[in-house]
Order: sequence, then structure tokens, then C-alpha cells
Amino acid sequence: MINDPFILLSQLNTKLRDQYASLDDLCDDLDYDREEVEEKLRAAGFEYVPEVNQFK
Repeated sequence: MINDPFILLSQLNTKLRDQYASLDDLCDDLDYDREEVEEKLRAAGFEYVPEVNQFK
């Protein structure tokens, strides 16, 4: 997983928009720990919004 939260944000939002219906699908497919992803992005000020399937 990418360490820089802003690059991670860009990568994940692009994949969520283009390839995955949910964060769970993305994490399962890429073998990411969802809690770790959310914690890393939360520390940078971003939260996952399931209604729009993006971090904002």
C-alpha cells in the first residue's frame, strides 16, 4: 500500500470510480486492510462516503 496519504487517496478514488462498487470490494481484491486504509486517510482528513463511493 502507498504510504503517502494524498497519493493513496488519488489511487483509491480512481479505482473506486472506475473499477469497484465499494471500498470492501477494493480492499478484498487488492488485499488491503480496510481499517488501515481508513485510518491512514482519516489522519489526513478524509473519510469514506459510501453513498458516493469515494473518500472526501
